[in-house]
Amino acid sequence: MTDPRIADLQASVPGLRLKTDPADLEHYGRDWTRRWTPAPLAIALAGNVEEVQSIVRWAKANAVAIVPSGGRTGLSGGAVAANGELVVSLERMNQVLGFDAIDRTLTVQAGIPLQLAQEAARSHGLQYPVDFAARGSCSIGGNIATNAGGIRVVRYGNTREWIAGLKLVTGDGELLDVGRSLVKNSSGYDLRHLAIASEGTLGIVVEATLKLTDPPPPTNVMLLALPSFDALMQVFDAFRARLPLQAFEFLTDRALHHVLAHGAQAPFAETHPYYVVTEFASDEGSETEALAAFEQCMEAGLVSDGVISQSDAQAAQLWRLREGITESLAKHVPYKNDISVRLSAMPAFLAETQALLGEAYPHFDVVWFGHIGDGNLHINVLKPDDMAQTDFVADCDRVTKLLAERLHAHGGSISAEHGIGLVKKPYLSSTRSATEIATMRGIKAVLDPAGIMNPGKLFD
Repeated sequence: MTDPRIADLQASVPGLRLKTDPADLEHYGRDWTRRWTPAPLAIALAGNVEEVQSIVRWAKANAVAIVPSGGRTGLSGGAVAANGELVVSLERMNQVLGFDAIDRTLTVQAGIPLQLAQEAARSHGLQYPVDFAARGSCSIGGNIATNAGGIRVVRYGNTREWIAGLKLVTGDGELLDVGRSLVKNSSGYDLRHLAIASEGTLGIVVEATLKLTDPPPPTNVMLLALPSFDALMQVFDAFRARLPLQAFEFLTDRALHHVLAHGAQAPFAETHPYYVVTEFASDEGSETEALAAFEQCMEAGLVSDGVISQSDAQAAQLWRLREGITESLAKHVPYKNDISVRLSAMPAFLAETQALLGEAYPHFDVVWFGHIGDGNLHINVLKPDDMAQTDFVADCDRVTKLLAERLHAHGGSISAEHGIGLVKKPYLSSTRSATEIATMRGIKAVLDPAGIMNPGKLFD
């Protein structure tokens, strides 16, 4: 604690927990990108809303930048603190604050892990349906900051659809209570939706009221093996036409290779180029329609093989093939692209992108997977062992620029669910017009006039 600002912060916010050990600075100063060297001033572990407000007011008065911190599971550098920022961790603010049976809402502190919020909803006979593989470590506040999607967007939508209200500490240290769980509210701008997907650049989400819904029906999981990339959207259309889908995910043979190497069980005796994991209700009618769709696709040559879960344990094994991909790739420090296009544009975009990546990365291990049901693809490029990290990133950035041009042509987005952060900032203009970006800058200037909230993320 050699920097005098740390002692001044401690004096200004009595009782505030601060961490300054090098190991803590490294741990809290980075996210899953692992591309920047963490160098925060300190880590402030706020315990309540009032402490967050006091921290922000101190930071504004002392011109200290703030990086809000949740589970730091993002893949765009949005939670990186590499320039002497004060990291404000919400991990201590992890409690359920209330449940309303009439409104069917759950009010939580922003630092609560997604999985704990889901479990709290289930304890009341309901569900919070937003879900993804990082559920045990990501936080609700971080989910809101990036409008996280996940594996069941095709059925339930993104985080945005499930936030009834939230509290935001702005760059002035003021507390905005927006939404207030009203189903109908036409009294001006809905500031709640400004906070959602703002990546901490407008303020710190400290509390959220989550909408809940009926628990999901018992489901079956089906794994399909596909002979070609072209078959993906046709198989999706065939299944979607016959039954309501809870999820529709895809992965390549390279993705499966890494998950199997990480301990998962091989689903088929033979290897196939592409795979789909889909989930649907396990009632008799849905099972009949799913098998009919499967047979239809087999007859058309769109599917080579398939298996349907016979138990919860087998369903979990099949889901592991999809949900275990990110963890299995972590040791390679992959270069990631998280992109989206409209479903109607997906066939043409897939064909163009496959050709682009095949030409651009002939010697790289490229791992595809994603949420085909909502138009979201994850492209992971693995660095060769004999290639320098700087050269690898530079080569990948070159190709990402070309990919951003393809996305612009198809009206897509360079970031589907992980935010823009630092990684995608150079390509924001492929997704947003100059007028939109100027408007966003104007909004930030109102809510964060001193420019201390996660500066350098999203745009400079």
